[in-house]
Parts: sequence; C-alpha cells; structure tokens
Amino acid sequence: MSAEKEPLFSSKNIKLLTDPMNDSNPITVQVLGICSALAVTVKVKPAFVLAIAVVVVMAVSNVVVSLLRKTIPPRIRIIVQLVVIASMVILVDQVLKAFLFDVSKQLSVFVGLIITNCIIMGRLEAFALNNKPWQSFLDGIGNAAGYGAILIIVAFFRELLGSGTVWGYKVIPESVYDFGYENNGLMILPPMALIVVGAIIWVQRAKNKKLVESN
Repeated sequence: MSAEKEPLFSSKNIKLLTDPMNDSNPITVQVLGICSALAVTVKVKPAFVLAIAVVVVMAVSNVVVSLLRKTIPPRIRIIVQLVVIASMVILVDQVLKAFLFDVSKQLSVFVGLIITNCIIMGRLEAFALNNKPWQSFLDGIGNAAGYGAILIIVAFFRELLGSGTVWGYKVIPESVYDFGYENNGLMILPPMALIVVGAIIWVQRAKNKKLVESN
C-alpha cells in the first residue's frame, strides 16, 4: 500500500511561505542581505523591481538545484549553485534592460550582485540540496518575499520622508511645505537604511517575544 501523498499546500508547506515573513525573515531575524537594503531603498520603484528579481531568481534556482541534488558531486556543489544563480541573474538582467531600462540603470550593478546574495546561496545550500522541488520552490518564494517586503518597507519610509514622494509621485501636499515642513535629507543617506531596518527589528521583536527568547 503506497504512502499517502502530502498535500501541495499542507500546513508544513504553508509555513515555508509564511515563516520568512516573520519568525525567520532573512533580513530582520537572520540579518542577511543588508547591503542591498542600504543600496536600493532610496526609492520604492527600484526596491520593488529588485525584490521581484530576487523572487524569480531564488524560486527558479531552488527548483533547479533541487532537481539536480542527487547528481551534483559534493565537491563542486558551490560552483554548480553559482552557475545556476548566475544564469538566472543574466536572464533577469536582460529582461530589465529590455522592458525597464531606466530602473535597470538605477539598479546598476546590484542586479548582478544577486549572484553573491548570501540569502540565495544559503537557501540553496541549506534547503534545496536536501528537499524536493515543490518544497524548494515554496522556500524560495517565501524567503525572497520576506527579503523583498523589508526592502519595500524601508524604501517607502525613506522615499516618503526624504523626498516627499512614493513611487515617484508627490504625496505630501504643497500646503504642508507652506507651513514650514521640509524633506529630511538624512533619509536618503545610506546610514538611514540601517536605522529604519533597526526600527523594524525593534518593532518585530517587541511584538514577537519568541524571537527575543531564541537569542
């Protein structure tokens, strides 16, 4: 009698999607991928595009490595993982240049640096090499979405308070400036990204005591 198949969206599989948004967030809990949080979060649009790029690269790379996991010699597994990630990054970069050239220029080298993103390499090494393609796909989506959500939140506050805009559109009325309000120029400087991330970590841990106890 064959074993009953696990449902595609079992509670265990759902946790692969939801945990990285909270208890296992790559940036706020594991403190990975901070460089891009500093570099691309001055505006929401490039942060959003990079987040989507990472979702695509991470999900597909996880699946490919999972499919190949039984055929990859252990001694060259890191090289294989880098080749898979690099291939996906090149495809994503070409798509951005073809359809979102202005954003591609803003992101500059940071799309290419996805290749060495420690979050992606970490999930390939820790999860995709030891799990089936579907679970690896969900893990890739979940971790990339958790990473991207923090980028977008940080970018939202930095653009709003630093430039008075969101997605390039002015949202603070001129009347507010007439009363003496000025944009906070500090918000567009890299150190403010760390401060905003630190504030998010503080709020998250204040709400979730389990994270404090685990440390």
